[in-house]
Amino acid sequence: MITLAVAAILTVIAIPSFKRITLSNRLSTTANDLVDAINTARMAAVKRNTFAQFCSDVAANNGGDTLGTACSAAPLPGAVVELEDAATNATLKIQAGTSKLTTPLQVSGTIQAVRFDGQGLGRPVGSTGVMTGVVADICTSQMSSDNHRVISITTGTIVTTATTSGSCP
Repeated sequence: MITLAVAAILTVIAIPSFKRITLSNRLSTTANDLVDAINTARMAAVKRNTFAQFCSDVAANNGGDTLGTACSAAPLPGAVVELEDAATNATLKIQAGTSKLTTPLQVSGTIQAVRFDGQGLGRPVGSTGVMTGVVADICTSQMSSDNHRVISITTGTIVTTATTSGSCP
């Protein structure tokens, strides 16, 4: 009886901790997938010495040119579109984004579209300045602290992920 009572108490304590660890790992994995997609877009642009775009989850944020239109057709957030030839504006490949962005995870706000040039510099779509700021904020409302993973780009090339706390819409 004592063994059963101890086991029951340990189970009651362990289940919430296990759920928190699982959610935290899902947040980190999804953020890492998006960071990987950003780096894939940059490498594709440098490799072909042309443009590649990390796509937004909102079609209007992707732009209206060839890359933006291809991004808008991409089925998942964080997709990468490569441009085959800048002279013909032909898209070469669309790589699917993250499929791990499912309930209870969500995007706080929108994912920022980033276009990389042949030198690997990222720029917000429709801007000539280099990208500096938040690209995506992935969160969950099922945790009260450390429930956000904020992915940012600094000076168009440095990708960072930060863990923060706050309300999740």
